[in-house]
Amino acid sequence: MKERLDEQTMALRVAKEFKDGMVINLGFGIPTQAANFIPEGIEVIFHAENGCLGFGPTPTRPEDEDFHLVNATGQFATRKPGMCFFDHDQSFTMIRGRHIDLCVLGALQVSEKGDLANWTMQLGRPGNIGGAMDLAFGAHHLITVMTHTTKDNQPKVLKKCTFPLTAPHCVNLIVTDISVIEVTPEGLLLKETAPGWTAQEVQALTEAKLKVVKDLKEMAL
Repeated sequence: MKERLDEQTMALRVAKEFKDGMVINLGFGIPTQAANFIPEGIEVIFHAENGCLGFGPTPTRPEDEDFHLVNATGQFATRKPGMCFFDHDQSFTMIRGRHIDLCVLGALQVSEKGDLANWTMQLGRPGNIGGAMDLAFGAHHLITVMTHTTKDNQPKVLKKCTFPLTAPHCVNLIVTDISVIEVTPEGLLLKETAPGWTAQEVQALTEAKLKVVKDLKEMAL
């Protein structure tokens, strides 16, 4: 079986999309790990919908852990100079006012048109939607990060999502454990593959049709 990227390596690849000065919201799960891989020489400002702007990466020392300062996954975050706090409605005003440059969300499914499904009904109870619906519409650019297939090897990049949609036509870039795919009006562009993977192997695990760019690259990690 071919080796796939682990969660931290996927988060590292996501962080390569960060640009200097960006205001970024990181969703639950793998996205929050991207805060630990900010490219050298740039500064970004992390926003959390629970009312925080400008927090830092996960602390490396127990004495730096603050029970009152956590990210979307519930992990401890660190304080940075200039960090500020505000109430929940102001946080969502920032999102709905389109002050978030980039949002990174986990996904259960993404369609060839960029539709996002990142919650579902389980045992009759809804999954945790959080602020994803607002972020999907409010952020200027949306990246999803996820495993390319389910645990039983079923595709998650589909022609049409089968789970309830978080938002339609909102995803710009898909980062998985085997590929980087750009969503365009003309379809899905396969831009990068994980080390050791070919375009044909990625397509075999993808329901939607992929267009392979001429300068297809191996992920730079």
